[in-house]
Amino acid sequence: MEFDPGKLGKWTDEIRFDVTAERIAEYAAATNDPIPAHRDGVVASPVFAIVPVFQSLLEPALEVVPLPLIGRVLHGEQDFRFHRPIRPGDRLVARARMLGYRGRPKGTAANVHLETRTTGGEPVNDQYVTFVVRGFDAGTQVGELAPGHRFDEALREQPPVAEITQHIDEDQTFRYGPAAGDPMPIHLDDEIAKEAGLPGIIAHGLCSMAFTSWGALSELAGSDVTRLRRLAVRFAKPVFPGQDLHTRFWRTGSGAYAYETTAGAQVVLTDGLAEITD
Repeated sequence: MEFDPGKLGKWTDEIRFDVTAERIAEYAAATNDPIPAHRDGVVASPVFAIVPVFQSLLEPALEVVPLPLIGRVLHGEQDFRFHRPIRPGDRLVARARMLGYRGRPKGTAANVHLETRTTGGEPVNDQYVTFVVRGFDAGTQVGELAPGHRFDEALREQPPVAEITQHIDEDQTFRYGPAAGDPMPIHLDDEIAKEAGLPGIIAHGLCSMAFTSWGALSELAGSDVTRLRRLAVRFAKPVFPGQDLHTRFWRTGSGAYAYETTAGAQVVLTDGLAEITD
């Protein structure tokens, strides 16, 4: 089995998505977002950006990755670049392409670029998604990998500038799945999750990331989503319903903050980066 480098850079068909205040508010409620503008559907929370592109997420992998390996694909990292917030009435167009991959003994990392624009061509956001194909080494690097956002371990020598604790509700996955349009059964069916080798239902990685997004906004940006320019994380460990998330933020430069999130003794989100304008 081999990856097909000839399909790198090939755009998927465009997906169109009409944004409503109700859908924005539903997503905010499903992620326990306390920011009034999000909960009232006035403007979308940052990670809502995944909703218009969700149908396009895996399509590029189906072009490049051998079909028997698709069941081994995990969502490893997510990197949002925001040009402007999503608002009710936006008519969006989304598409995706795989830009490159790198083989490693424990699995191959593949970089998918997702692009969201208005129907008039205005840039809204770009996303870089790193998928990991577990247990398969493609043997080489081809094309472009996702931009880096590694956590600088030297930051631990100084205190964080902000921290926040948030609770994942027992029914969180059942609210998040419909709001995000994500029907993956490991988030909704205990038996299927156990068959997949998990202790039980796990929270959606992007739901946990959404928690950290409103944490960053409320603690660092005056709850103003228009100030957020980039948000990136690596998904390190599963998060389970009923757990508390504890996120710490360190300043790394003008408007830039590194962060990581723990649940109990486990680091569950690492290599976090939030870039916020004045």
